[in-house]
Amino acid sequence: MQLILLSGGSGKRLWPLSNDSYSKQFLRLLPAPDGSRESMVQRVVRQIRSSDLGAQITVATGEGQKDAISIQLEESVDIVTEPERRDTFPAIALACLYLSREKHCGPDEVVVVMPSDPYIDDGYFKVIGRMAEAVQDGAAQLVLMGIEPTYPSTKFGYIVPREKKDGIMEVGRFTEKPDAARAEELIGMGALWNGGVFAFRLGYLLDIASRYMDSAMREGSFADIRANYSKFPKISFDYEVAEKAESVAVVPFKGIWKDLGTWDALSEVLGQNTIGNAVLDSDAHDTHVVNRLDIPCLCIGTDNIVVAASPDGILVADKNCCENIKPYVARLEERPMFEERRWGQYKVIENYVGEEPGSHALVKHIILKPGKNISYQEHHHRSEIWTFIEGEGELLLDGKVRKVGRGDVADIRAGQKHAVRAVTELHFIEVQLGDPLVEEDIIRHELSWPGDKA
Repeated sequence: MQLILLSGGSGKRLWPLSNDSYSKQFLRLLPAPDGSRESMVQRVVRQIRSSDLGAQITVATGEGQKDAISIQLEESVDIVTEPERRDTFPAIALACLYLSREKHCGPDEVVVVMPSDPYIDDGYFKVIGRMAEAVQDGAAQLVLMGIEPTYPSTKFGYIVPREKKDGIMEVGRFTEKPDAARAEELIGMGALWNGGVFAFRLGYLLDIASRYMDSAMREGSFADIRANYSKFPKISFDYEVAEKAESVAVVPFKGIWKDLGTWDALSEVLGQNTIGNAVLDSDAHDTHVVNRLDIPCLCIGTDNIVVAASPDGILVADKNCCENIKPYVARLEERPMFEERRWGQYKVIENYVGEEPGSHALVKHIILKPGKNISYQEHHHRSEIWTFIEGEGELLLDGKVRKVGRGDVADIRAGQKHAVRAVTELHFIEVQLGDPLVEEDIIRHELSWPGDKA
């Protein structure tokens, strides 16, 4: 079985800890079996590995999330990245074409697609096994998972089976997010929440994808397909595939299933009221604090609130209002103040904009992992000053290498090619001076580190 995990999202609903490059599924906030904290995607992959599915995992995601996935899953999965964000149908189609062209999976291979971030119990994966068996046995071309509703939700789509019974059921129709009254009616009819889990034979989806592929894509490599990704329509899998399917069935799941997409939902599974440097007084009730800053947070006499603090900002919200956060976050500055990359991480310390033209300065604390390096690069519109504060490394500046350590300073002019490699964990402060100071002002060059053996 091939299992495709969909990893996307804009990272706004769990602001300020999540952002465009670090969506909710990467937040290490859930209690792990070893007493540490794990992310949603780490939890899901751990559960898959401990199940008896024997599935090979491929993560379908965007370029901006590739580093976070590689770090958290330690290269234990295949990763397929979208060249641009479109929707779930093209993302799934691209992942299936990867399975066919790169992993050489045959058309009869059973594929299951699921989100990377649901909070579920192990029974969820037993249902996935039954879905795969139903596809293998020819019960339907497309098999979905239906979540037994626990309340009349207006946030989810509904699957209405033709006849309510145990096991696999034929799907009668789909209903998009209804109002509360209609949701009550649907539940009375035996409708299930659409959990976004699909099972099918690989060839079934490849046939659908081929409708949008020209001869060059059909005959070319996976790289050719990826280069022409924009030819796939920007449409959801539900609309393009599920609702048009001639033979579609659903298998119900009744167990723990939560969408941890809001702070009030996430607070229910944190396992404790405070994470990070925080203190609650005895009169603080139903208050949860997640503090990723070095400074302390103190809550006195609070009730039914969540406080979340990170370098990107501070949120203080009534738990009943957490669903309303997204439009307000859209008004805020977009630059992430913290990012985790395969080579390490950085935190923005200061983003200074003076009154005089060209007086913009950006200050970062950068940490490089041992053996990792920043790409060999140059900038057109900014100069940089690197002050090394801990560890040992090698600086490459316009083709010349020198050792650097605590107290060393590198003055890098606009147009100079530069890179740095960590020997031990390397900390340095980067001051960018120029205008505009944007991540796009970068030209990367091929790098063969001088002195390394071929």
